[in-house]
Amino acid sequence: MSRFSHLVEINDLINPLGYVLTREQLWSGLVRRAEEPTQFVLGLDSCRIISRAGRSLRRELRFGTLLVRDRVSFAPLDSVRYSVEASTHFPASTLVMRIEEPQPEHLFVRFEYADQRPEPQGEDVEALQVLHSAYRAADIDTIRGIRRFIAGSRLN
Repeated sequence: MSRFSHLVEINDLINPLGYVLTREQLWSGLVRRAEEPTQFVLGLDSCRIISRAGRSLRRELRFGTLLVRDRVSFAPLDSVRYSVEASTHFPASTLVMRIEEPQPEHLFVRFEYADQRPEPQGEDVEALQVLHSAYRAADIDTIRGIRRFIAGSRLN
């Protein structure tokens, strides 16, 4: 099994000019990313929510001709879990976005990726490092998008 995890700091409490998000604001942004991913995911053409039940939803995502099906589960104010179904193009995988708060208002989001691929060897290690860099960049963009969403909500 292949795993990758990293943190993105949300509130830099040392920077007096930084806008501090509350846990509730961050949570609303994470939910929005799940419900309206075309605003956050580069290359995603469309998303159709197939069903909602309790604290989860099932979706179909279109990236050009590629169709991805997943299930999104919510643990309110804590985490969002994406479980992607396997296809002929890729193995089953998960992404968990978990809010961490080691001290009051010092928020982080931990992004945890896992899939069924075996651990890479040789040249595949470099390819995996490139993939991890892409994950980091996409996750930082997600947080930027959440900040834009919250800033826009405050203005309206």
